[in-house]
Amino acid sequence: MPPILTAFATSPDRGQGLARDMRVRWALEELAVPYDVQLLSFTEMKQPAHLARSPFGQIPTWQDGGRLLFESGAIVLHLAEQHPGLLPADPAARMRAIMWMFAALNTVEPPIVERSMAWVLEREQPWYAQRLPMLEERVRTRLSQLSAWLGSASWLEGEFSAGDLMMVSVLLRLKSSGLLDEHPQVVAYVARATQRPAYQRAFAAQLAVFQNA
Repeated sequence: MPPILTAFATSPDRGQGLARDMRVRWALEELAVPYDVQLLSFTEMKQPAHLARSPFGQIPTWQDGGRLLFESGAIVLHLAEQHPGLLPADPAARMRAIMWMFAALNTVEPPIVERSMAWVLEREQPWYAQRLPMLEERVRTRLSQLSAWLGSASWLEGEFSAGDLMMVSVLLRLKSSGLLDEHPQVVAYVARATQRPAYQRAFAAQLAVFQNA
């Protein structure tokens, strides 16, 4: 039986490829690993059957025989360690690719998510207009730092790796904000990654869920 990835039955991003199962789908396509998908409604995500897989009631989860994981970063790291293609063979380069995975999730993603959630939950509140410039400045700081690191390089560290996959997955949350456009190197970096055939296959698979919902 192929491994099973859980994903939204009705994607909250309306087919934009931003749900976190997209990161795992992309990794699976890069690694040419076959898998099945179990689609879950929001109600099913909070039921005991899924909470036994993910204590926080979130997606994605990954089950391969007796091995069960939750958290997209942990799943992608596990897959990259099990299959060649997303982590360099050289130990030092391998650790740097893993380092960038953590940087994407722990340093770059938090201010992006904070800005997004403020728009969703607070935009009708009187303080939102005053708070937004501060939230966007935090994002701009991270984008400037990332742009400076990239310079003229195609990828974060030599060849495309799980670090790039995770970083671009995070940056895509900004694609409708206009903030990425202030950093041409970052725009080009995201474009290179999303033009990869594996990304295109993963995006099509997630989009089909929304279109068939």
